[in-house]
Amino acid sequence: MKFDRSNEYKKNIHQLIPGGAHTYSKGDDQFPSLAPAAISYGKGAWVWDVDGNKFLDCSMGLTSVTLGHAFEPVLERVRLELEKGVNFQRPSVIEEEMANEFLSLVPMHHMIKFAKNGSIVTTAAVKLARAYTGRKLIAFPADHPFYSYDDWFIGKTQCDFGVPEEISNLSVTFKSYDLTSLVELFERYPDQIACVITEPERNFDGNTHAFLKEAIEITHKNGALFIFDEMITGFKTAFPGSLTKLDLIPDMATWGKSVANGFSFCALTGIREVMEMGGIDKPGKEKLFLISTTHGGETHAIAAGLATIDFYKKNNVIEKNHATGTEIINGCKEILIKNTLQQQIQVSDTPWFLAFIFKDADGKINAGYRTLFLQEMIKNGVLFQGAFVPAYTHNHEEILFFLSAFEKSCEIYKKALETSYANFLIGEPIKPVFRKYI
Repeated sequence: MKFDRSNEYKKNIHQLIPGGAHTYSKGDDQFPSLAPAAISYGKGAWVWDVDGNKFLDCSMGLTSVTLGHAFEPVLERVRLELEKGVNFQRPSVIEEEMANEFLSLVPMHHMIKFAKNGSIVTTAAVKLARAYTGRKLIAFPADHPFYSYDDWFIGKTQCDFGVPEEISNLSVTFKSYDLTSLVELFERYPDQIACVITEPERNFDGNTHAFLKEAIEITHKNGALFIFDEMITGFKTAFPGSLTKLDLIPDMATWGKSVANGFSFCALTGIREVMEMGGIDKPGKEKLFLISTTHGGETHAIAAGLATIDFYKKNNVIEKNHATGTEIINGCKEILIKNTLQQQIQVSDTPWFLAFIFKDADGKINAGYRTLFLQEMIKNGVLFQGAFVPAYTHNHEEILFFLSAFEKSCEIYKKALETSYANFLIGEPIKPVFRKYI
């Protein structure tokens, strides 16, 4: 593959856009040197870069595209709304349609608020929790990857530059899926924690249902609210997400990513007594300024969400995507056993989101070997970032293509383990997104 135009793109883009992209996980430091710098277009499960190279897509718009790129049933509904106009001085009638439709999927919640990205709704959720409880502290697992670009979360990462310590100190952390750690946190900060926010399911974790059920009870017993962040799990673990799959009732849940098959639509749902605090229909009550976004009610994005929900209802999307994930998991494990790499490369048993771990010969997680594997997958036509998110358009052909590239990449990986990844890797290893220095 040639990356001439990609290399030129890299030279120019950082002079125009800080970070070179609008999401740090899309940045150049998150990919091997030999990788496409920009995508020209996508169709189904495939994308084409600025040099014309064709790749099988694995992360599918950072997990936001679970049907397929330029998916016609979604585009058809979007076109209808575009012809009517996308933004008005008053709410569009489509907002009521979506509110009723989405809330019908989560009957344990009674109200919904729309937004354009996940950070907005997670921040809105913790703001509601603070207002409802009259407390200041926000609790979340220290080892979960991302909740918001806002200070309440970023201030607890290595990238805390620019966040006042006074704000960082208003967030406290515990060990994920560890009840003892959560109980100790409430004991350390009695009557101070407003809420606990967590992803309900993750890769490589065990029985999350048992933890979540008891964690909600512990949180409520201590006078705090519990929030599910369904940005990743929504429309993947189940339809609509882990909230219904696990039959649990958090006080609020945040949604996005897959809801509109890549279009910008996110939402916050919750129980009435909490959500109505952001309303304007209770004269005399103190007003809570919750979410106010000019583009939160864009009709074409809401239409994309409605079309996505409709397609999920009429087709066994979850079942098909999980079957795809399971087939790839099994195929990868067979290849790893064949190449005696099962100790160096691990794949999660989560068919809704396959995560891979890459280790050196001593069994230690290694960024250099991970980067090498990504490089080899890209060489073989698979745009791979260490995860595979099944989409409806990942069919048998795509599964075989992925497994073929995986096997070829394993062969190089095995050779590298005998000497060093440095003998095979072009460029530098990928760096962590959350790091103290560039």
